[in-house]
Amino acid sequence: MITALVWIGIGAFGAIGALARFRVAGAVTARRPSAFPYGTFVVNISGGFTLGLLTGLGVSGDATLVFGTGLLGGYTTFSTWMVEAQRLGEDASWVAMSSYLLGSMLAGLAAVGAGWLLGGELR
Repeated sequence: MITALVWIGIGAFGAIGALARFRVAGAVTARRPSAFPYGTFVVNISGGFTLGLLTGLGVSGDATLVFGTGLLGGYTTFSTWMVEAQRLGEDASWVAMSSYLLGSMLAGLAAVGAGWLLGGELR
């Protein structure tokens, strides 16, 4: 059973994650303005790496809920990834759309794996 304190932690860390996503994506976009959504790409890949790291470190239980679900769930964004891919498709940027979708999946899986391996080594 999830305690009230864990629910509060998930919400609070989710808010922190969302604010971090806004800041990181904005900073990346400011440094590399483009129709390609580099900000969301960096956020999702770094979030995947961090979740892999937590898993490799053996973080579990309530800490997984607060940091994995709350913080990283608020930080990463599937919905924005899909909307941005759809917008690239609307602009007939099929190569950019495909690169974004496939690149995000492949880089995300690689980042999770790298984080998981690093976490296992650090444990």
